[in-house]
Amino acid sequence: MIRRRIVVRGDVQGVFFRASCEQEARRLGVAGWVSNRRDGAVEATFEGDDEAVEAMIEWARGGPPRATVDAIDVTDEDPQGERGFSVR
Repeated sequence: MIRRRIVVRGDVQGVFFRASCEQEARRLGVAGWVSNRRDGAVEATFEGDDEAVEAMIEWARGGPPRATVDAIDVTDEDPQGERGFSVR
């Protein structure tokens, strides 16, 4: 089990990034959350098996169809035993 925190920058708010992220995380069985930040970025945590978390990070590099991702920062964190996925 691994946990990653990401910050996604670009045209990522108002394009269904959070809802699409939640849908993809649930499909892959990844726990965590996603939230808009005041600076216009989207922040999320992904926790689960290695393959599923890495798939979420790859998904976030492109985001949903209307998003334009300019940059993504990925940080390792200690797993917290989180369950479910939520939009904050």
